[in-house]
Amino acid sequence: MNKPYTLQTAPFIVPTTDGKLIEEHFGLASTGESHLSIAHMIAPPGWSEPFQTPEFDEYTYIIRGKKQFNIAGEIVILEAGQSIKINKNTRIQYANPFEEACEYLAVCIPAFAPETVHREYK
Repeated sequence: MNKPYTLQTAPFIVPTTDGKLIEEHFGLASTGESHLSIAHMIAPPGWSEPFQTPEFDEYTYIIRGKKQFNIAGEIVILEAGQSIKINKNTRIQYANPFEEACEYLAVCIPAFAPETVHREYK
């Protein structure tokens, strides 16, 4: 008999080259789910990503540290205990220009996929 729940004990560790830890607990890479993804992340001090315009809504909850969001040209800084929703098709850049690592949870609806994030690589 199938259980009415899924216990995640081995999240998918997304390979990165920028020192950021990404553990996807549910989503395309970890469980094949396309309707949402949930990831635990740790962004090291001085980390940043290129601008992007994702095709998904992204919710972020800060566990510890601070994270900077450049949302369509407006700088927003979140601290531990704060959260934000970024609407899909919004141009955004994520960064941690601070001296402490930032640990947070990210939920994407629908699920994060590399082909739908639209990063602006130089």
